[in-house]
Formats: sequence, structure tokens, C-alpha cells
Amino acid sequence: MTAPLRLILDRDALVGNWRALQRLSGRAACGAAVKADGYGLGATGVVKALANAGCRDFFVATWAEAEALAPLGVHVSVLHGVRAEDMAIAAALPDARPVLNTPAQVARWREGGGGPCDVMVDTGMNRLGLSPDALESVAGLEIDTVLSHLASADEDVPSNARQAAALAALRGRVPARRFSLANSAGIALGADYAFDLTRPGLALYGGVPRASLSPHIRQVAFPEAQILQRRVLKAGQAIGYNATHIAARDTEVAIVNLGYADGYWRGFSGRGVARAGGVALPVLGRVSMDLTALDVSAAPALAEGDWVRFDFQLGEAAALSGMSPYELLVGLGARFDRVWA
Repeated sequence: MTAPLRLILDRDALVGNWRALQRLSGRAACGAAVKADGYGLGATGVVKALANAGCRDFFVATWAEAEALAPLGVHVSVLHGVRAEDMAIAAALPDARPVLNTPAQVARWREGGGGPCDVMVDTGMNRLGLSPDALESVAGLEIDTVLSHLASADEDVPSNARQAAALAALRGRVPARRFSLANSAGIALGADYAFDLTRPGLALYGGVPRASLSPHIRQVAFPEAQILQRRVLKAGQAIGYNATHIAARDTEVAIVNLGYADGYWRGFSGRGVARAGGVALPVLGRVSMDLTALDVSAAPALAEGDWVRFDFQLGEAAALSGMSPYELLVGLGARFDRVWA
């Protein structure tokens, strides 16, 4: 059964974004953050496309996400480490390894028999990770990659260089094969941040966290919705909740199957735009849970059952909606059919 809304996903744009980030990573390998179901686009499809393009390092948040990718046979690092409840599934997934974040996780992994792992070191974000003073606890472990995470890579602040220097100071102290710091924005900071492995997320999916990346990144996700009803809104009549739009003239309106339950947020109310054949169709009134109204006066041929595409370039959509590009992507709901084109 097909859904009345679909997410058209541009495989060539996704792969092109990864290849651009790979080039910008210099001599470092370029991985891919695919947590939160591939930032809302569908992790399985994302991983298949990027693995075929040559990506070899994937990052998820939880073991459930790692298990879902196990049939693909790719190497996955689990960023949130390993809880006691995770040990059985961790042992059963030979292609997945934990990113150990705390002394308790280190001890748990060691007591469970060890095996390949990654280690997160906190260099200044004060979120997850071992402090540099606690790294003696990882002695003897089979560490593939030591990771840290930039707190403000999208800004030009002194803490970026301090974090890079703190990670660089660990070379020789920790017997790891690789070191990794840069996310999407970190890649744009230059070679001093690339280390051995970069971990882009947002930019893979069309987001531009630093302006210098803009020439290299293409939009990947294009939401489309089907028209449920076409009607005439008479001059002086209101439409939608709380009558936030009152027609100044007779207006042709289409009601489409898309709302904030699908990640088309209330911030697009009266501000968003859909298109049909290049014709702009402004959002009228308030976006509701499952429905959005469009002014289709400029598209007289549009009828019930036809499809329209919503403007969803992440920078512009973020400015219109008041949401971050991250929220726009991961909020794309399960009711979309995801169609790779």
C-alpha cells in the first residue's frame, strides 16, 4: 500500500556530498554518522548507498540501531558505549564495537572479554567521554579509534583549537590505530582537525553548518504530499485552526496530507511553500497535525490525488520554521514512503 506522502531521496546527491567531504578530509578516512535512522532518511538506504561508494566507518547511537544494520555487513561504532543490558547483543554483532565513554563501561567491556572497541575522550564538550586523566583505565584494550567531539565547530571560537590540541596530545599515550575529531563543520575547519578519520553527519544529508561547505553540498530530501481536497475559500472566510488566515479574495485551496506529525512543523504556518511544475503554492493558515492548506490559485489544473513538492532546502527551511536543520531532518515522520531516486 502506498502512503499519501513520500520523501524523494536523491542517492546521487547523498553520495556526492560524502565524496566532497571525503576530499575535504584530505588524507583522513571519511566515515558517516547514520544515527537516528540515517538522520531521518532511513539508515538502511543511506548505508547501502555510502558503502557502495566506498565508506567503511559508520556511527550509530544505540545497539538497536547497530543490530538493524547488521545484515549489511558494515563496520559500525556505537557512540553511547555499552550498558550491562547491551552486552549480549554486543557479543553477537562481530561488525559492531562500542565507543567506551565511562570507567564503568571500560570495566564492563574488559570483564566481558574485551575485543575491538573505540574510546571517547572528553576534550571540552563536557558531555560524554573519559577525561584525559582517566585514560590509564583503557590500558590493554584493543582500541581501534580514539574519538572526541567538537562543541562549537560551526563557530570561530578558540575552544576549537584547544580541543584539537588536547586530542593531538594523546597520540602516543593511548595505543589506538586512529584518532577522530571532526564532524561536518569540523571538516571545514581544515587539516588540523581531520586527524585519521572524520565523522560527518548533517552535511551528508544536505545541511550546511559552515558557509564554506555550501558549494560542495546538495539537497538530498524532498518531501511530497498528495492533495486530498480542492475547494474555494470565499473572500472573508477563514481557514484552519484559530482563523489565522482570512481570505482577502476568493482563493483556490488544496488540502494536502502533511502536518507536524510528519515533521512539517507549525513554524511553517503562513510561511512555507510547496510547488507544482515550478509554480509556488503558499501555505495558508496554521499547519495542523495531519493537514496543510495551500493557495493553488496559480495552478488551476491541480486536482485531488495530484502530488506537490514542499520547499525543504535545510538552511531556508530552518529560517522559516524556527527549527534547526537537524530537527528538520530527524523529525521526518514514519508515515512517509521513502523513495530513492
